[in-house]
Order: sequence, then structure tokens, then C-alpha cells
Amino acid sequence: MTTDNDTTGKPTAPGVPADDGTPPAPDTLAAAPVTLAATPAAAGKGPAATGPRALAWRRRRDSAARFWRQYRTHRAGVFGLAALLLFALLALAAPLLVGSDVDNVTDAPGSPMESPSTEFPFGTDQFGRNLLGLVIWGARVSLLVGLLAAVLSVAIGTLIGVTAGHFRGWYATVMMRVTDWFLVMPTLVLAIALATVMSRSLVTVVVAIGVTTWPTTARLVRAQTLAVETRPYIERARALGGGHWHVMSRHVLPNVMPLVLAQTTLIISAAILAEATLAFLGLGDPTVVSWGGLLQDAREAGAVSAGRWWYLVPPGIAIAVVALAFTLCGRAVESVLNPRLGVSR
Repeated sequence: MTTDNDTTGKPTAPGVPADDGTPPAPDTLAAAPVTLAATPAAAGKGPAATGPRALAWRRRRDSAARFWRQYRTHRAGVFGLAALLLFALLALAAPLLVGSDVDNVTDAPGSPMESPSTEFPFGTDQFGRNLLGLVIWGARVSLLVGLLAAVLSVAIGTLIGVTAGHFRGWYATVMMRVTDWFLVMPTLVLAIALATVMSRSLVTVVVAIGVTTWPTTARLVRAQTLAVETRPYIERARALGGGHWHVMSRHVLPNVMPLVLAQTTLIISAAILAEATLAFLGLGDPTVVSWGGLLQDAREAGAVSAGRWWYLVPPGIAIAVVALAFTLCGRAVESVLNPRLGVSR
């Protein structure tokens, strides 16, 4: 360390005043300039960019990007996703593509039961309405009912599965016996019974499908909950004073959500088929246009016996393609979230 001499000849350390009152020697370390531009805050990476919330969003983005990289390696899943996006765009743009008066029976543009032509690619129905426009408009109702019914079904199944796996005891026994009863009962019969008792509307169809298709989800979620409850961090959370709600919402539910997501995509296809079945049986809302309703109209008009195949094929193919697309997406999602299943690509 270098020293400076005062007037008396005595060495003084840097930063220590001399005996005669002269200013202290400058400290090279203290006098070193601080470059603020090189700090993380000045570079735009301060506490706002590196806080817990920013780090959480960054992890979510990385997880989503990693999920998409793995998902797009499944050719069947990509095909299903492309088909779903196409039907979703058609459903959203239906008012612009075919107009809101496509189901008007008084001002139908064609004659009843016309075969496919350049003017009417899918032909016309018994009232002379354009079947292509009806199929596009029916996608709105069929997809909406399928999505809402699947969300209701998964919500009920997840609630019962998580609570039954967490609380155990008599509550779990009662819930599982109710689940077993719903499992052995024919889903379609229960849905028909509910749709018959309740008023004919889209809400009735959604409720009838949602409250009869949840048992499978409940069984799967309960099994996953039992596996998660045995992990060490659950014991640590309880030892630190975490209550039932904390354990279920912060630890159990995030670990079962991948299973719930995959189950949702698989149930949507079943819900769309169930909606088409109820509409075909005349239990849907007669005031709206859906794919199942078009099939029911074709049956009533005698299209099967008269050989009017164009009245039956378009809505039937639309139902089959959408159900297949959701199934392919569900299998791909399940394979990405659980690679041990070994689902083919």
C-alpha cells in the first residue's frame, strides 16, 4: 500500500487526515467512477424485469415453446389442429360468409331437394335452403355446445376427483360409489332422460351432456391426486401449516392439470357426438341450426328412402371430421404431457 508523507515527515494512510489538518490522501478505490450504464437496472434488466412475476412468465413462455416443439412432431396431432382451426374460422366468419338469414324458410334461394350444382355445391334441403350455408352456420352451435359440455364435464370430474383423493375416508367412499353408479349407467340414456324432462334448449343439451360424462375424469383425477399426495413436498407443506385448500390449489391441482387438459380434448369429441345424437332424436333446440339438427331434418324429410344423399353426407362428414380432429389432438397432447405412453406419431 502506498503512503503519503505529511509536513512532519510522518507517513499517513490513504483517506486518513494528517496531524496538521491537511486533506487526506485520495483513496483510489473510493474515487473510482461507478459505471451506472453497466448495471442491470440501466440495461433494462432491473427488478421489474427479474422479479418473481417476470421469472414466472418467462418459465411459462419457455414451457409453452417446449410443448409446441414436441407437439408439432406428431403429424396426426398437427393435422387435427389444422382441421379444428379451419372449422373454428368458418364458424366465426359464418355471418360474413353465408349471412345471418341462411336458416330463413320463407325466402329460400332454391327449390326443395335440389341436387348439388355450381350454385348450391351441397344442394338444398326440404325448404330450398342452401345446405353449404347451413353446414357452415351449424358449426357455430355444434362446436359451442361441445366445448361448453366438455368444460362442464371436466370441471365436475376434477372437483370430485381432487377432493375424493385428498380427504379420503367416508367422503371419498360416497363420491366413488356415486361415480361408479354413473359409470355403469348408459350415458346416452341418462342424457336423453334429462333432455326429456327439461325444456328444449341449448342449455339443456349442455347440462345433459356435462352431468353424465364426468365419471371417467373423476376416476383419472383421483388416481393422479393419490399419487401426488404421497410426494415429499406435500408432507413439507402440511408440516409448515398448509391447510386443505392450500395443498389442493397450490400443489395438487397444478400437477393434475396436464391430465385434465388431455382429458378435455378427448371429451369434446364425445360431447359433439352426443349433441348430434340428441338433436337427431329431436331433443335439441328446434330454433337453432346444428349438424345433428340437419340430420334430424333429413330423416323427417325422407332423404334416406328417397336417395337424397347430399342432405345427409355433409353434416355427417363434418361431425366425423371434427370428432376425429379433437381425438387426434387429445392423443398428441397426452403423448407430449406423458411421453411414457408411447403414442404413435
